[in-house]
Amino acid sequence: MTVLIVIAVIGLVVKRFAGEPLSARELFLPPLILVGIGAYQMWNLPAVTVTDVVWVVLTSMVGVLAGMARGATIRLFERDGMLHQRYTPWTVLIWVVGLGAGFGLGFLALNFGMHAEAKPMILSIGVSLLGEMLIIGPRALKSGIPFAPDRRSGARGISPLAPEQRFRSR
Repeated sequence: MTVLIVIAVIGLVVKRFAGEPLSARELFLPPLILVGIGAYQMWNLPAVTVTDVVWVVLTSMVGVLAGMARGATIRLFERDGMLHQRYTPWTVLIWVVGLGAGFGLGFLALNFGMHAEAKPMILSIGVSLLGEMLIIGPRALKSGIPFAPDRRSGARGISPLAPEQRFRSR
């Protein structure tokens, strides 16, 4: 399962580095779903200690902050009348630094009594993407550019503002 998650994250980074349409569904759902699954996995562990919870909160805060820093480096732009996003070299650098910080904190956590199974990888990825979403979401909504259509359902792109408000805001 870990290998599949790593492959999915690498695929996501490559796709976003090339630039891709930004749909509301792809921006908001994955972080929320991954955090939910990770929290569920943690909740269902046989024994979670106070030490585990403290370290999960600490490492999650670092993950959210790394995601927010990444979100600040992502370029949003309009193409074909839709919102697109593109990772920059700074985004990739922050991914690498964030991963290093996460592994470093994880190492410390384990050496200070955290149980390894108390920090699901899915939760780590989810909180990082949540931090990214917290920055990109408001920027996307403020841009006035409609989100790209959802690739799965074919639904039209969501316009963050009514047409008359978009026109006035420019």
